[in-house]
Amino acid sequence: MAVAAHRSATYADLMAVPEHLVAEIIDGTLETHPRPRPQHALAVSDLSTVLGPPFRQGRGGPGGWLFMVEPELHLGTHVVVPDLAGWRRPRMPSMPEDAFLETAPDWVCEILSPSTARLDRGPKRRIYAEAGIGHLWLLDPGEGFLEGFALADGRWVVLATVQRGETVALAPFDAVPFPLDDLFPFADPAAPALPET
Repeated sequence: MAVAAHRSATYADLMAVPEHLVAEIIDGTLETHPRPRPQHALAVSDLSTVLGPPFRQGRGGPGGWLFMVEPELHLGTHVVVPDLAGWRRPRMPSMPEDAFLETAPDWVCEILSPSTARLDRGPKRRIYAEAGIGHLWLLDPGEGFLEGFALADGRWVVLATVQRGETVALAPFDAVPFPLDDLFPFADPAAPALPET
């Protein structure tokens, strides 16, 4: 019995995916998953808010970074969409005109969820290493932890795992530590209660 040859997904296949789905091409396969749930989206927003002032604008920190939420990255034959990515400013001297980027970021963060954890921990982590991305963070808002990795000789080295109640001081953003709990506002027992109506 003959086995059908695998046809690699094309960018046209990706563009045909409905807008309510995130689409990526990983190892020649079109991967789709739903848009992030509120917990996931809030974690991305909060992390961007925490990192922006000190690391992009230089307010209370070194500055010199650019951040993008869900950029479409073309890394070789792969098309990936990390939840948050950062570039050191000298590596992106001008605003890209295309809807996608071919310059690999210096740092990526993936927010783990049941629909994406397999890809984030598996092939996407490998693709980021192959592209020479220096740092990777994996944030799990459901379990309340953040894993930081640095690329060394083409392999990921674990820097630390930060749990709820602890302070994040992970490269490349260790110059301005912040409480991990800042990324989990609905898990905060000290959050103000709404007034009764």
